[in-house]
Amino acid sequence: MADTAPRLMSLVEQLLGVPVPVRIRAWDGSEAGPPGAPALVVRNRRALRRLLWKPGELGLARAWVAGDLGVDGDLYTALDLMSGLIWDRGEDARSLARAVRDPEVRAAAGGLAKLAGFLPPPPPPREEVRKARGHLHTRRSDKRAISHHYDVGNDFYEIVLGPSMVYSCAYWAAPDGTLEDAQRDKLELVCHKLGLKPGQRLLDVGCGWGSMALHAAREYGVSVVGVTLSQEQAMYARKRVADEGLSDLVEIRVQDYRDVVDGPYDAISSIGMAEHVGAERYLEYASDLYALLKPGGRLLNHQIARRPRRDESSYSVDAFIDAYVFPDGELAPIGTTVTQLERAGFEVRDVESLRAHYALTLRRWVANLEAEWAQAQRLTSPGRARVWRLYMAASALAFERNRIGVNQVLAVRTPESGASGLPLRARAWQE
Repeated sequence: MADTAPRLMSLVEQLLGVPVPVRIRAWDGSEAGPPGAPALVVRNRRALRRLLWKPGELGLARAWVAGDLGVDGDLYTALDLMSGLIWDRGEDARSLARAVRDPEVRAAAGGLAKLAGFLPPPPPPREEVRKARGHLHTRRSDKRAISHHYDVGNDFYEIVLGPSMVYSCAYWAAPDGTLEDAQRDKLELVCHKLGLKPGQRLLDVGCGWGSMALHAAREYGVSVVGVTLSQEQAMYARKRVADEGLSDLVEIRVQDYRDVVDGPYDAISSIGMAEHVGAERYLEYASDLYALLKPGGRLLNHQIARRPRRDESSYSVDAFIDAYVFPDGELAPIGTTVTQLERAGFEVRDVESLRAHYALTLRRWVANLEAEWAQAQRLTSPGRARVWRLYMAASALAFERNRIGVNQVLAVRTPESGASGLPLRARAWQE
């Protein structure tokens, strides 16, 4: 009789010390768990070996990316139910060491090992980053990290992002609006906050596929320099610029922001780029942008934020995100970001949370991906498509549950006179 799933359920609950909130379906067709709940599909013994050799989030991620694990049912519901087991346990090395010494835990691990077969660990999926040793956030390591995330094929990103080709939080007038309208409204919001006028110079840091640069040049008549570390993004953006006849206003460079020396600029937009900078380099990032602005110039910094911790030294980068999505990416609390901008000399004039807007955006991206699932797998790889589906769905839930947020910070290089150039009424761009 097929009984693998009940045995798995019992062993996992013994190992974790809490009930498993989803069903388990094993490779022999057996099932166990709460009726009506989504099913975690364990397709083979290799999935167990991955979890035993690398317990926790990274082992689960490897099994998911390799196709050894799957979900039958609503992915959002399954991730929400499992969040307490994966992301919210907060176990550190000492608590894990105590658990390993627990006889019941050791017995459960032994039972899982018997089910898995006593074999060496499977190799990581090829989509996992192989990190080189050395310092983080050097020019070389940043370029390698950006390439891993963005140079996976522009055709793939066209599926996920849609015609706007904007890879950051949209700005929704209503939840049932279109993604294209919401992304256009976000670009408009940025331009209004920066107070762009014809003839000004805009630096777009981390310009992506050129959407912000194109919008600013087309709608506001500004001269734009967009910089990216991705060769594929740059080629795509340059073609868009040429197709729209805006080559006299828009220049797209493959360049590190630290190497931009042709200031001063009237305004700088940094939309979804600062997450790649890293805590050790953030003051340098802020200071470099400050130096590139003329007195009175404005910076719009659009950046994902995490919740602060009582002990900030305990923060570590999410294992799945670091290995498969954004290598070396780091999140900081919004208060830390504001402090670093002020330390660099900026006057912070406005902070706006767009947390709910990013949840809506991510759900649309997931829907786009799922609607073209077979084509997305062909354009990249089945493993890469699974990475994007999992990370975007999990991120949508993280924004919805206030585990992470996203904020637009408007800062000014206020001159010695103190005249910031902003209107007396806050957020006049909304009037």
